[in-house]
Parts: sequence; structure tokens; C-alpha cells
Amino acid sequence: MATGLLALLDDVVALTKVTAATLDDVPAQVAKTTGKVSGIVIDDAAVTPKYVVGLDPQRELAIIWNITKRSLFNKIILLAPLALMLGWLTPWLIQPLLMIGGAYLCFEGYEKVHTIFAGHGDEAKEDDTTEKISPEELEKIRTASAVRTDFILSAEIIAITYSTVTDLPLATQIAVLVAIGIGITVVVYGFVALIVKADDFGVWLVKSAQTGIGRGIGRFIVKAMPPFLKGLSWVGTAAMLWVGAGIIVHGVPAAEHWLHVLHETFAGNSYLALAAEILALMITGLVLGFIIALVVTPVLKLIGKKESQAAG
Repeated sequence: MATGLLALLDDVVALTKVTAATLDDVPAQVAKTTGKVSGIVIDDAAVTPKYVVGLDPQRELAIIWNITKRSLFNKIILLAPLALMLGWLTPWLIQPLLMIGGAYLCFEGYEKVHTIFAGHGDEAKEDDTTEKISPEELEKIRTASAVRTDFILSAEIIAITYSTVTDLPLATQIAVLVAIGIGITVVVYGFVALIVKADDFGVWLVKSAQTGIGRGIGRFIVKAMPPFLKGLSWVGTAAMLWVGAGIIVHGVPAAEHWLHVLHETFAGNSYLALAAEILALMITGLVLGFIIALVVTPVLKLIGKKESQAAG
């Protein structure tokens, strides 16, 4: 009896040591994964402000909080368990799903670039729409769009995260997925909140600052925010193309080989090698997005036409 109890205690101690050692790996894995999903994080942080800017300033933080809650729910409650389940039942499906998501990012990136150079697109359509709907309805539309975009980007983040921990114990997989899901969501939407409220802070400085320097800083912030948001949107588009193409290229051995060749070409300068890789992936993403648009756009127009006829 005593011998059995001691053996059981030894097993418990051994299990505790293994668990502790496993959890020690979590910070390193989180740091490693954060680097891999950095492009998507940049894209998420750059894209989200457009869904909030232009709405009632009194509702901005509430809207961001609503999107944040949905983002956490998507990552922790839906996507992380789904990734674990797929990894257990159908691990071969992870890479194709990643590549489908990468294709979507390339398509969205191309559409944004096309909109910029064509001088029309979602913004123009929304300007016509906003005159016909109430602020409450516009808020619901914007929030739904933000949540939909966040879901796709969150799925990419969770899928990439899971792909980096597939060979690790289940406890580490869960811990890393949860840490990445919560950490990235807090960072992204904390940054978005700061960006969205920056102009309000500038206005407050202009009205309340006791010195000319303070009021000058306030005016600078107010004037700088529109071009900053536009630049941030461009950065988000570039990141979307970069990340989308990167996911697809890394899933095709022949294409990935050319990335290695590119790195070897600039082996003497790591910064130049990284810049060359990003530029190559952005161009690749733009080309892939164009090809996808040639196939997808006519289908979307046909679906929209049928829906209009049905509604009529």
C-alpha cells in the first residue's frame, strides 16, 4: 500500500516536472510565433481604424471594445479549438486552409491597390450609402465588416501559430495559442484605440493647453492624423500582399526555393535580403491577387446581379 502510494507520488512529481518544463517553452514559442505573424498583425492594426473613423466620436471606444470582444471570442473559443481539432483529426488540411487564406489576402490586397489607382471603390460606395442610412445602421454595418475582416486575419494568425507548435506537447500548444490570441488582440486594439482617439486628444490640447507649445502640438496631431491614417492604410495593404504571398509561397516547395536563392544573393546584408524578400512577395501577391480577381470578380458580379433581380 505504502509502496503504491510512493510510486503514485513519484508519477505526480514527474508529471509536474514535465509540465513545468513544457510551460517554460511557452515564452520562446510565443516570441517565435509573433515574428511569423507580424505581417498579419500590422495589417490588422492598419485596416481596423477605417471601420471606426467617421462614426460618432462618443461611440468610438465602445465600437472598438465590441470588436475586441468578438476578436477574442473568435480566437480563443472558436479558432484555437478548431485548429487543435483539425491538427488531431486532419493535420493535412492545415496547409491548404492556410493557402486559401493567403489567396484571400492577396485578392483583398489587389482590390485595395486597384481602388487606389482607379479612384473609386468601397469608400465611394459607402459615401453614397451613408446618406441613406442612420448612424446606428452605419455603425452596425461597419462593426460587422470589421468583425468579418478580423475573423479572417485571426484565422490566419491561429493557423500559423498552430503550425509552429504541432510537434510540441498539447499543454504547450494550448498555452501558446491562448497567449498569442489574447496578446495580439490586446496589442492591436489597444493601438487602434490610441490611433482613433488621437485627434480628440489633439483637439483637447488645442482648447485646454496652457502654453503655446501644447496648443501647437495639439494642432499638429489634428493635422497629421488624416495623412497618417492614409499612410497606415497603405502599410496595411502592403502587409496584406506580403503576408498572403508569403503563405502561398511557403506552401509551394519550388517557389520557396526561389526565396532561398534570393536570400543567398543578398547573404552579405541581412536587411537588404529582408527588403528584397518583402518586395518580391508584395509583387507576387499583387500578381496572384490580379489572377484571382479575374476569376472571382465576374462570379461576385453574377451573384450580386441575381440577388438584385430576386429583391426586385
